[in-house]
Amino acid sequence: MDEALRSLTERVRAESADSPALNPLLTTDDLDTLATVLTAPAQPLWARETAAFRLGLAGDPRAFESLVLLLNHRDPPRCASAAYALARLGDPRTARAAAALATNELRVAYALHPVRLLVELRAPEAVPALITTLRHRLRPHDPHRTVALACVEGLGALADRRAAPVLTEALAHPALARAAVRALSRIPAQR
Repeated sequence: MDEALRSLTERVRAESADSPALNPLLTTDDLDTLATVLTAPAQPLWARETAAFRLGLAGDPRAFESLVLLLNHRDPPRCASAAYALARLGDPRTARAAAALATNELRVAYALHPVRLLVELRAPEAVPALITTLRHRLRPHDPHRTVALACVEGLGALADRRAAPVLTEALAHPALARAAVRALSRIPAQR
């Protein structure tokens, strides 16, 4: 079993109190059955998440909206599962949605997984979104250092010259300085 699916299974099994409705969601190969769970009334969150995750892994675009909602959830394990499934879904809207979530200052506390997803996707939206998000995190006393660090590390992984100015600014922040040095070392020098 895939590690991400195993982790999701353990979490939703506990959340569902071992509901008999869970096993069919984990074992069915019928994508229409899974898609029905996403739109049926009165479905618990664990059921919708399981269905969306499995549809995402299968590359079914019907999972997109549910996975984006879960990517912005307050519960980090849900965000992580959604990011994993979105990365495998292959939907061209994913990067745009992740960039919107990563740069939304009203939801910055939940931006870690959208930032990481952008780096994994390596989409054109990634570098501008990470630069914007990091620039906001460089304000004095910003409480979202994990998001800032993810941006610095992500910009280093993407190694795009456009990130050099904001990474240079990050050098002045002790919590980010070491990662910023590493990130800057990965960016090719201008000729």
